[in-house]
Amino acid sequence: MKWFDATRGFGFVVAEGLDRDILLHANVLRAFGQSSVADGSRVVVNFQTSERGLQAVEVLEIEAPELATDGVLPEYLQPAPEGAPYLPARVKWFDKGKGFGFVNIFGKSEDVFVHIEVLRRFGLADLMPGEAVCIRVLEGGRGLLAVEVRRWEYHID
Repeated sequence: MKWFDATRGFGFVVAEGLDRDILLHANVLRAFGQSSVADGSRVVVNFQTSERGLQAVEVLEIEAPELATDGVLPEYLQPAPEGAPYLPARVKWFDKGKGFGFVNIFGKSEDVFVHIEVLRRFGLADLMPGEAVCIRVLEGGRGLLAVEVRRWEYHID
C-alpha cells in the first residue's frame, strides 16, 4: 500500500511489474471489511483498467507492514495474553493525528486504549467513531489496552 486516506476515501497500491499505481477506493476496501489500511501493508487485489487508469475491484488479502522497534516494546505492543478471547467492541473516538483513541467492549462502559501502532500492526490506518471492531486486550498499568485490533468480521478458524 503506497498510501490510503480514509477521509478522502481512496489511496493507491503499488503493483510489481506495472508502471502505474492501482486506485483503491474506500468502497472496495469496505467490501473486504475494513475502513482503512496502513501505509506499507502488502495488499492483494483484483483490478481492472478503466478510462481513468487502473482500479481495484476486489481486495483479496491484507498483510500488515513489518514493525520496526529498538528491541523494547511498549506495553500496548506486547503480544496478547495466551488464550485471550476476541471481544466485540465499538470505537468511541480515534484521532489519527494524536495517534490514539478509545473503544468500548460491547456491554461494558470501561474505555479500552488503542494506539495507532497497534492498528498499523494489524493492517489498519484509522478508526471511525461508531465502527465495530474485534479486539484482544491486556490489563496495562493505566487500564485496559487493545493489543490486537481486527476488522469486525475477523475470527480464528
